[in-house]
Amino acid sequence: MTGKDAGLVLCTECHAIYQHIPDVDSQCTCCGAQLHQRKHNSLNRTWALLIASMILYIPANVLTIMNVIYFGKDDPSTIMGGVILLIQLGSYSVAFVVFVASVVVPIFKMLGILMILLSLKYRFNMTDRQRIRLFRFIEFIGRWSMLDIFVISILAALVNISGVAVITAGQAATAFGTVVVLTMLAANSFDTRLLWDCKTQD
Repeated sequence: MTGKDAGLVLCTECHAIYQHIPDVDSQCTCCGAQLHQRKHNSLNRTWALLIASMILYIPANVLTIMNVIYFGKDDPSTIMGGVILLIQLGSYSVAFVVFVASVVVPIFKMLGILMILLSLKYRFNMTDRQRIRLFRFIEFIGRWSMLDIFVISILAALVNISGVAVITAGQAATAFGTVVVLTMLAANSFDTRLLWDCKTQD
């Protein structure tokens, strides 16, 4: 039996538990947050945000993420181009960090959320514990995806010597930042309590 079957309602903000099914406009008496047994249209919002992030991930990797103007010569660079350049310069550790944060983590997040959504829809052979561990890991690594954007922001602020060297962010930086935000919103919009509903329906 789940909490929903027992008529229990959890406040998603302060985690207070109520022993009745609230009305549509019920609010938590502790924090004032809206009470609902399940987030409204949670799966639809998560799907929409995930698909949008997947679409934007293409220009984020194809377009220029950083322009380096050195003595008047423009040297645009994509994400993978920057990783390859760091390897050529011998900065293997930095290249590894940038590759993991900018390529591996976003792909893992999108595939992880996709796997959870598909497992709910098609009843994949995944246990509830595997689903929730995967979801918690996605939430944990989500913040590290912005590392590449932070590096570009710092370089653009520090390296700005007129006529000598100037670093500016490219169009891909906006797309990549949007991908990170959308995947974070997708994870936040997903109601993990649906995992237990799926179990009771099996």
